[in-house]
Amino acid sequence: MSKEPRRLSEVLSSGQFAVTIEYNPPKGTNISKVLESAKELVGRVHGVNVTDNTAAVVRAGSLPVCRLLYELGHDPVMQLTCRDRNRIAMQSDLMGAHMLGIRNILCLTGDYPTVGDHKEAKPVYDLDSVQVMQLVQGLNNGRDMAG
Repeated sequence: MSKEPRRLSEVLSSGQFAVTIEYNPPKGTNISKVLESAKELVGRVHGVNVTDNTAAVVRAGSLPVCRLLYELGHDPVMQLTCRDRNRIAMQSDLMGAHMLGIRNILCLTGDYPTVGDHKEAKPVYDLDSVQVMQLVQGLNNGRDMAG
């Protein structure tokens, strides 16, 4: 694999084997270990997945971590779960990701809050992951869910 950063979509479109890694952001805001590790991998992986409060545990958000990885030269994949966002928040986060240069989204349902560290949290699940994929297609065509 070349040392030059490559776009994940180009590798997938070409039929090549794509190499990705996944980071779970830390609890808290110190992501220096993630960034140090990621610097070593620029040009060695095609995409970097960033989880969205995996296992329903509060962590640094996927979007800001994706942007920092993008600035390092990675092609980040923002994971977006349905658990914590209604359709308004989902659309807003997707538009924000686009504005920040994030072009890869992995839509997931998300773990139920009772498995995480805030068991009393209420799940949202306004949309499921298939509906979010349809939402992304609509936004890509210039339409939000209200038209």
